[in-house]
Amino acid sequence: MDTCFPTALALLENPLQDLSHGHPQTSFAFRGQADAVAFLANGQDYFAALAKTLPQARNSILIVGWDFNPDILLQPGLSSESLGDLLQAAVRSNPDLEVRILVWAMGPIYSQKSLRLFYRRDFPAHPRIRMLFARHDEWHASHHQKLVCVDDAVGFIGGIDLTSRRFDDRRHAPSDSRRRDTSGRSYDPLHDVQTMVTGEAARQIGQIIRRRWIEWGGDSNLVPAPAPARASDQHMLHSPVAARRMPAAFALTKREDLAGGGVSEGLRMTLDIIKSASRYLYIETQYLASQTIAKALAARLLEDDGPEIVIICTRSSHGFIEQLVMGRNRRRVIRRLKQADRHGRLRVFFPVVPDDTGEIEVLVHSKLLIADDQSLRIGSSNLNHRSEGLDTECDMRLDATTPDHFAAIAKLPCQLLAEHLGTSTEIVAAKVDEAGSLIRAIDSLNEGPGRLKALDADVGPGPLCPVIGTALFDPKTA
Repeated sequence: MDTCFPTALALLENPLQDLSHGHPQTSFAFRGQADAVAFLANGQDYFAALAKTLPQARNSILIVGWDFNPDILLQPGLSSESLGDLLQAAVRSNPDLEVRILVWAMGPIYSQKSLRLFYRRDFPAHPRIRMLFARHDEWHASHHQKLVCVDDAVGFIGGIDLTSRRFDDRRHAPSDSRRRDTSGRSYDPLHDVQTMVTGEAARQIGQIIRRRWIEWGGDSNLVPAPAPARASDQHMLHSPVAARRMPAAFALTKREDLAGGGVSEGLRMTLDIIKSASRYLYIETQYLASQTIAKALAARLLEDDGPEIVIICTRSSHGFIEQLVMGRNRRRVIRRLKQADRHGRLRVFFPVVPDDTGEIEVLVHSKLLIADDQSLRIGSSNLNHRSEGLDTECDMRLDATTPDHFAAIAKLPCQLLAEHLGTSTEIVAAKVDEAGSLIRAIDSLNEGPGRLKALDADVGPGPLCPVIGTALFDPKTA
């Protein structure tokens, strides 16, 4: 029997068929304009924006996450106030403020970073801060979204949970004393990306969180109804704005929605963006293990005039399960892609920074996909099987409709590559313009103090299908 997983429904025969059913602004239930968009690279930028935004809340602070730890410092080195301290100070100073926190019930256990959540008495210590632990009927499914919404005016979405071991800055210095968990232990450099949106897009994030809260047992009366947008949210913007008035759409993934055999919104969104690219696909992903995505990318590489594909991912696998399943499947995915790369349009990298002994890997936790200067998808979904239909996920798509939008999306991969290559965004952008190629620009700049190293796999004959054990630890649902 063939051990390869079948792709979802008609994706089996043609992974690039049209699954979008029209423009993303009309094909997803949750959608709306983002009045302002800011891209927050790494925990430092995201946590700093939160530290300034949360105290301004007047109506509601809504949080969902795979894990949550109120003891983290949002601005280590600058403030000793923890996230829990900040939230409790906010409700004490505002009698109308309600805080709701939804955490995956197994998150603190799996991460081993926030076990105290189950028995601590000092948080939440206020009646208007309510925390709920979400569970799944499927024992191996997780609640994986990473969302925050403040007053239905400002929303945050991406790969970063409000938990320990998520803080770092763009330097990823091996000896950064701020990079310590809540037990005081240091941890390896970590790269991630979050997005901040305002306007109707933020309100949609609030609605998504409310729906999840109710689904997992929260009383709908406990969460305030959506408030009208403020006349101006400018005072709540604490990060450089990349674009304004940009269309946004949100893809939700959960196992219940697939009971009838449907394709998850997140997978549909990802495949549509892969199909749409004409010049390049820039991908940052923690895991590279999905056979469905591998087939879609391989199909683009086989085209005579398809896009360049640049993938930045994590090399190291932490824990026995990740080494056994995710790491070995990543090698097989890369083998499939390299066999399809007949035109030399593929690069798969992992980032490193120099240290006293040579170099140290920067772990990649991002979940980001960019096509040309036109579209991007960011959220909680990894490029693995469980994110396609088992776990509860939320991803946002942004599409360019004006010259400013195109410029904003074009700048983001240059900004992230500058971080990985140890140079400036302007230098990367100039090289891309000069070379007319993302790959040639990387090749010419890949010699700095921080750099990208090839994550290779054998190109020759070898298994391409998932390893034994995948169906247990990274299962497909279709």
